[in-house]
Amino acid sequence: MKTNLKAKLIQNLSSKKKGDEGFTLIELLVVIIIIGILSAIALPSFLNQANKAKQSEAKTIVGSMNRAQQTYYLENNAFADKDSFGGLGLGVKTETDNYKYVISGGGSGKTLVTNQAQLKAAKSALKAYIGGVTVGTVKDTNEATTIATLCEGLKPGSAGGKDGKQDVTATANEVKCPADYKSLSS
Repeated sequence: MKTNLKAKLIQNLSSKKKGDEGFTLIELLVVIIIIGILSAIALPSFLNQANKAKQSEAKTIVGSMNRAQQTYYLENNAFADKDSFGGLGLGVKTETDNYKYVISGGGSGKTLVTNQAQLKAAKSALKAYIGGVTVGTVKDTNEATTIATLCEGLKPGSAGGKDGKQDVTATANEVKCPADYKSLSS
């Protein structure tokens, strides 16, 4: 019986038709459609995350510029100006692939400075960032100090948002973001 079973098994395996192998055209089309749908969903999400990472660079550098301006003011009794960017001691490039970092205002006798992350491409999908530092007073105590804020453009440059070349304004105890920016400072 064993040999009979072996013979039938061998006969079954060898009689397999070549037409039974492979995938049909419909099966391949279904797989391609599924891959297309998944990539259509994932690609915008991926691109959005890439833009957030680029914006994070600008946000971090402008925030560092704000803190460095506060330190610079305490040491020199003046804010650093566009010509003394290196004096802030940040060790960062003034220009990257997406942003140009600029100091607006500052210098001897000034009580307000704007640190800008200007968009390099006019129609960029990124948002602009600006920061401001001023000499002000702490509420209810009248103690002199430096006050800083970080502002983010409301819309990306490609959607008609700002380019990062705007200046902040200040009152006695706060730095105000310009129109079309929101404050990220608490």
